[in-house]
Amino acid sequence: MEASSLTIHQDPELLVAEARERSGDRVRYRELAVELAVGAAFVAAATALALFAPWDRAFSGGAFAVCIAAVLIASRVAFEIGDGYAVPTQIVFVAALFVLPKPLVPAAVAAALVLARVLDAAGSRMHPSRVLQSLGDSWYAIGPALVLSLAAPGGVRWSDWPIYVAALGAQFAVDFVWSPVRGCLASRVPMRTMVRVLGWVYAVDATLSPMGLLLGFAAADRPYLILLGLPIVGLLAYFAKERRARLDQAFELSGAYRGTAMLLGQVVESDDAYTGEHSRGVVELAMAVADDLGLDSRARLRVEFGALLHDIGKISVPKEILNKPGPLDDEEWKVMHRHTLEGERMLQPIGGLLAEVGHVVRSSHEHFDGSGYPDGLAGAEIPIEARIVSCCDAFSAMTTDRPYRQARAFSVALAEMERCAGTQFDPDVVQALRAALHEQTAAEAASRAPGTAPVPSPTAAGV
Repeated sequence: MEASSLTIHQDPELLVAEARERSGDRVRYRELAVELAVGAAFVAAATALALFAPWDRAFSGGAFAVCIAAVLIASRVAFEIGDGYAVPTQIVFVAALFVLPKPLVPAAVAAALVLARVLDAAGSRMHPSRVLQSLGDSWYAIGPALVLSLAAPGGVRWSDWPIYVAALGAQFAVDFVWSPVRGCLASRVPMRTMVRVLGWVYAVDATLSPMGLLLGFAAADRPYLILLGLPIVGLLAYFAKERRARLDQAFELSGAYRGTAMLLGQVVESDDAYTGEHSRGVVELAMAVADDLGLDSRARLRVEFGALLHDIGKISVPKEILNKPGPLDDEEWKVMHRHTLEGERMLQPIGGLLAEVGHVVRSSHEHFDGSGYPDGLAGAEIPIEARIVSCCDAFSAMTTDRPYRQARAFSVALAEMERCAGTQFDPDVVQALRAALHEQTAAEAASRAPGTAPVPSPTAAGV
C-alpha cells in the first residue's frame, strides 16, 4: 500500500470527510509548488535509475503493459485513512520487481498511478490538477528498485532473502523521507500524526510483501502470471467498500449528533440568550485546548459537545434565578448547582455519544482538589473532557460581562486561572489554555491596529 496526500492534523478518521471534499478542489498554490518539486525530483531519480543502474533482463513491451495494468487495477482499491488513502499495490509492485528490468519499475508504477488519477479526473471524482500528485506518490518504488538492481542483479533465489528485506526497508525509508516533506511543506502536517498513519500503512505493506514475493518468483519467466494477484486485490476491494460504507454511516451519525446538539443549544438560547451565546463561544476555546493536549477523536467529540451543552441543564433553572442581577443566596445556589445533574438526565436517554457527553456535563463543575460539585471528584477522577470544559468555561466567564459584574481584563483573568491551577483547575489544562490563547491572540494581532489590547472570544458562565 501507499500513503498519499496525507494532511492529518488530528485523529485520522475525523479527516476523511474533509479529504473527500478537498479531492474535488483545485490544488492550492503551496501544494502545487511542493508537488511540482517532488514530482520533478522523482522524474530525475527514475530517469537516472533507468539510465545508469544495471538491467537484469531485456525490455518486454508486453510485460511492461501487464505490470502497468496490474498496478493500475490495484491502485483503484482505496482504503481511506485520515486525509489520504492506502492502496494494496504492494502485491503486484513486489512481483513487478521480478518481471521487469528493475530500473524500469518506478516508471511503470508512475505510469499506472498517473492513469488512475486521469480516470478519477475524467469521472469527476478528482480535480484534474491533482493528477500531478501521482509522481510524488511513486517515490516509494525508487528504494527497492535501486537496492535490487545493485545487490541482486540477476535471477530469483531464496538465499537472497536478506537483500529482499533490505529492499523493503529501502522502500519504507525513501517514502518516510518524502511523505513528511510533502506534508510539512504543503500543509504543515505534524510529524507525529504522519508517523501514526504511515506506521499503519507500512505494517500492511510488510504483510502483503511475502505474497508479492511468491507471485514475483512465479511470474519471473512468465510475466502474465502477475495477474494472479488480482483476485486478492478484488477481495481487498470488497473490504475497502465495506470500510467506506461504515465511514459513511459514521459521518451520517456524527451529523445527526451535531444536529441534535445544535438543536439543544438553540433551545437553551431561546430560554436564555446569554447562556446560548456562552456555550457556542466556549466550544472554540475548548477544542483548541483539546488539540494542544493531543486528545483522541472520541475525546475531542466529547469536548466539543460537552462545551456546547454543558449548560443545557439550565433550562430547568427558573429565569428569576438565572438572570438575577445580584449575587445568589444559599437556596438559589442549591437550585443552580443542580443544573449539571439535570443536564446529564436530559442527555442520558439519547444514548451513544450524547450519553457520554452527559457524564462530561455532570462533572463540568468539579474542582481539581475535590471541592467542586456534584460528586466531589478530584484529580484524574474528573474526566479530562470535563476538566477542559471547566477551565475554558471559567476563563470565559471572567472575561465576559455578567448581570452582576463587568468583565475582567484578559491578563487579570489568565493570572487568576494560573493562581487556581492545582486547586480548582488541572494545571496541565491551564497550561494548554495559555498556549491556545497565545496562538489565538497572535493570529488576531496581524489584523488588529497597533496598540489595541487583545480580546479573547466572548464566552461566559462559570457558576
